[in-house]
Amino acid sequence: MSTKTIKFEIVTPEKVVLKQEILQITVPTASGEITVLPDHIPLVSILQPGVIEIKRADNVVEIMAVSGGFLEVMKDKVVILADTAERAEELDEARIKEAREKAEKLKEEAKNVDDVQFTNIASKIEKELARERALNKWRRLKNVNPGK
Repeated sequence: MSTKTIKFEIVTPEKVVLKQEILQITVPTASGEITVLPDHIPLVSILQPGVIEIKRADNVVEIMAVSGGFLEVMKDKVVILADTAERAEELDEARIKEAREKAEKLKEEAKNVDDVQFTNIASKIEKELARERALNKWRRLKNVNPGK
């Protein structure tokens, strides 16, 4: 018995982050979190900042942080065009904390700025929170302690 897979690709403006056969993927969309399995109906959706969980063909689970973008599900392929996408194991907790604190400070100072600036600041905070959630989920999955 062969297990059916899906061709998967996640691309940012800078690079192809991941390209491989997968069993399933769970993504944060504007309508909520969805899981795509083989033979899923075609779909196009906006991605929200959050955590992507990928089950590879070898049954290994990969966790990634995404800051937004688009998802396209085709007959036998899933493509994500992401603003940013980072593998959880590559994330640096200290840098995430520093970036989030900086963004929170900007948010406090932004009470007298226009809506566009405030939206940009809020977006930065969402990105850092997504990175932090991805790192924490990966640590739980891999049983990795932060003290390492």
